[in-house]
Amino acid sequence: MDWTLEVVIVPVSDIDRAIEFYRDKVGFELDHHTVNGPMNFAQLTPRGSGCSIVIGSLPAQQQMTPGSLHGTQLVVADAAAARQELIDRGVEVSDITVFDERDGGTFFGFSDPDGNTWAVQQIRARADRPLIPVEARGRFGSE
Repeated sequence: MDWTLEVVIVPVSDIDRAIEFYRDKVGFELDHHTVNGPMNFAQLTPRGSGCSIVIGSLPAQQQMTPGSLHGTQLVVADAAAARQELIDRGVEVSDITVFDERDGGTFFGFSDPDGNTWAVQQIRARADRPLIPVEARGRFGSE
């Protein structure tokens, strides 16, 4: 039995501001933004990821305090390039820290407007062996 993590709820106070941050500044793809009466939610996916984030006003999302999610981890092939990309888009980021010279030991971080924090780990092997092959990156693995 495979158990895949495919959605993480990120508690935010302003859905539109969060969409703008994650889509326009961090570079996540906006999969959908649905408004139906009192329900307002959006799903965004980091490029190359099999896991998305969901923000909004659904009951499960309302049980978490905006800004209370800490240390969710993203992985990139090149921390310096990823960090610079975020800086160029106006995101405040921490300095790069090398905890271990081996692959996987390099990190930096950033926060969203509500204070949810993200760690970004460098794994150089992702450049040649992405977890989700480019040809399988369409919605649900098909174009």
